[in-house]
Amino acid sequence: MRGSYLFTSESVSEGHPDKVCDRISDAVVDAFLAADPQARVACETLVTTNTIVLAGECRLAKDACGPKAVMSKSGKINKTKIETLARRVVKEIGYEQKGFHWKKAKCTVLLHGQSADIARGVDAGGNKDEGAGDQGIMFGYACNETPELMPAPIQFAHNILRAMAEARYAGKELLLGPDAKSQVTLQYVDGKPVKATAIVVSTQHAEKNGKRELESSDVKEIVRPYVLKTLPPGWMCEDEHFYVNPTGRFVIGGPDGDCGLTGRKIIVDTYGGASPHGGGAFSGKDPTKVDRSAAYAARYLAKNVVAAGLAQKCTIQLSYAIGVAHPLSVYVDTGGTGTVDEERLSRVLQELVNLSPRGIREHLGLNKPIYERTAAYGHFGRAPDKDGGFSWEKTDLVDGLKRAF
Repeated sequence: MRGSYLFTSESVSEGHPDKVCDRISDAVVDAFLAADPQARVACETLVTTNTIVLAGECRLAKDACGPKAVMSKSGKINKTKIETLARRVVKEIGYEQKGFHWKKAKCTVLLHGQSADIARGVDAGGNKDEGAGDQGIMFGYACNETPELMPAPIQFAHNILRAMAEARYAGKELLLGPDAKSQVTLQYVDGKPVKATAIVVSTQHAEKNGKRELESSDVKEIVRPYVLKTLPPGWMCEDEHFYVNPTGRFVIGGPDGDCGLTGRKIIVDTYGGASPHGGGAFSGKDPTKVDRSAAYAARYLAKNVVAAGLAQKCTIQLSYAIGVAHPLSVYVDTGGTGTVDEERLSRVLQELVNLSPRGIREHLGLNKPIYERTAAYGHFGRAPDKDGGFSWEKTDLVDGLKRAF
């Protein structure tokens, strides 16, 4: 393992076109789960200039009125309500631009019923437990670089944009727009981050401040306090390596400037490249899809291993086959930092948590409308919410792990 190196991660704001799509798709998931905790949803969203398109498959277990219908018998879910939900998301993010406006954009809802073939493999029946919604591999990761047990570059990149967004929503930064990106490069010495060597922030902004054209140097000074607030004291890079809006202008932003799609920011959603990724996106999927629930479970296990002091970092891989209840493999790698045998650690983790799709959902309480909040600033490194949101960030396995070793 190299001791000294530079490592970079990026983040994007909730106004980035892809994140607009992730949030709309997750809002649809929440709406279905609020109507029926056993609902099945796979919702994809596309946004471009004044256009929103939703497509995918869904099913209400208790209240469906036909295999091809989105509308439920009770009227809890229908296309009009889904369109209203999508517009609400766009409005809350802050888009009232000529080229992308929450009220004026054309919204098309193309959701339809879930495939009977998929339902057959996933549903429980007879002596068969509920199976995984698809085949695939999922990774979880944790390390002791930050209090959140996340890699420092991605955590700082998220925090910079979150601080800017909070100021924008509070009315403190009226010149900033919803669309933004950040990138943080940290220097590592003996495997530990010690300072930033480069910071990049690109943020949408107003064309003018009063009568004067707003320049990149102006935006740089608006952004600077939020970067300084985020980084530890003394970690700020040299000013020549602090890049804000390097192209010089970022007025046209969001879906009017770039098409967006659900699931295109999977590395931003996870660990910023510090860990492998199985390839599956999270947003728009109900928790029967192991792309989402098993990735959450893998993070949960890895975080508890590090929190228990059994390793300085931990990577966990889970693999599944469609329709099969239990994982095909549970791989644990502590990168040479562990204090216990990794094969035994794998067995202990499986004893502590049932890693079947049903077992994961029940252990973490995932059949709830808790997903829209995950769509921006990462699915990991967040504080658990009282209503069950971010339950995979809890460290309630620590005592069990310590007793086992």
